[in-house]
Amino acid sequence: MVSTRRKFIGTASAAALASLAGCNTTASTDQSAAGTGSGGSETYDVGYGDSRTTVEASAFPDTLYFYCVQSGWMNWPSLMQSFEDSYGVAVHDDDRSSGEALQHMRSHANNTTHSGYNGGYTYGIVAHNDGFTQAYKPTGWDKVPESLKTSDGHVTATRRVTTAVTYRKDLYEERGLEKPTTWADLLQPEITQDLALQTPQAAVGLAAALSINNARGGTMDDFQPVIDYYNRIQEGGAEFTDNFLAQFSRGEYATFIRYDYSGLDLKYNNSEVPEEDVGVALLGGENGNKGALNMPYGYALLKNAPNPGAAKLFMDYVLSLEGQRQFLDAYVRPIRSSELELPDEFIAPEEYERTEFQVDYGQLVERQESIIQEITRGANI
Repeated sequence: MVSTRRKFIGTASAAALASLAGCNTTASTDQSAAGTGSGGSETYDVGYGDSRTTVEASAFPDTLYFYCVQSGWMNWPSLMQSFEDSYGVAVHDDDRSSGEALQHMRSHANNTTHSGYNGGYTYGIVAHNDGFTQAYKPTGWDKVPESLKTSDGHVTATRRVTTAVTYRKDLYEERGLEKPTTWADLLQPEITQDLALQTPQAAVGLAAALSINNARGGTMDDFQPVIDYYNRIQEGGAEFTDNFLAQFSRGEYATFIRYDYSGLDLKYNNSEVPEEDVGVALLGGENGNKGALNMPYGYALLKNAPNPGAAKLFMDYVLSLEGQRQFLDAYVRPIRSSELELPDEFIAPEEYERTEFQVDYGQLVERQESIIQEITRGANI
């Protein structure tokens, strides 16, 4: 784990949370109520609308299994720990990619081992389409934008990330380079010579490809703009790789393409590179097109979940304002960010307005594999 320079919030103490304990306690959208975990007598009102129900702590497991929690990113360690402090239920660090979680669901279709899925939103929709999820609208579901949840309550986004470029400001200054504002700016030889990005097979790499394609006039039916772009930057020395953070810290890569939170977390929560030497930028098209795809991450309650009550309570907690605030420590924008005060270190809202766009995520799910194949073949990556 990297050392943290600053924290917006700390994990709530068990003593403070204990004062909220009581029977038939409601886990509301703005605060969570404490529980005693396995063997307790508390009950909790959970869910929104037709999903409202009561769950009993006596039925909670000691450990709740959720696919793809991945505690090493997006500040999940604090969120998981505060949930355990509040309710006495540990959340297993499953640490799988979204694709690996989906593969495990399929191989264990007749013996469900996990109660929920958490990860890439589009993979959650695939799980829904494959019949692995069940309807559950967590408390706060009505606060989630319509485009970032399924109307039947099966998949709900909990946070969002946006394609961004992270660069070494000190190296750019040495080379006489300005802060990039468009994808065309990255075509300069002084940038492509040590530019790192990921292939479209990775979710973050696909988001980058769709961002570039949109910025340069492409559509969901025309990917030639990003194919041409990738061929050009490879000629200039750019590399497709999954491992570049250490090289970035050492100055071997001056630029990488990932998500906004990746760069901000590295800038403010990592002591290996001076904060003032790291820049993070959202890019548009030189013709005014949007160039920063907004990718949601979310969760779903699984069909035949072995511990549905605890899973519902955990889902409520993640979507509560208390849970949502904890994403801020990793510079991830919560899905309910409009109700929260974002720290000054975040990228300015007007930059998101200038560059950010969304796609039809249902259409993306249907065409994802063919899109990946078309880009990788065309760009020979």
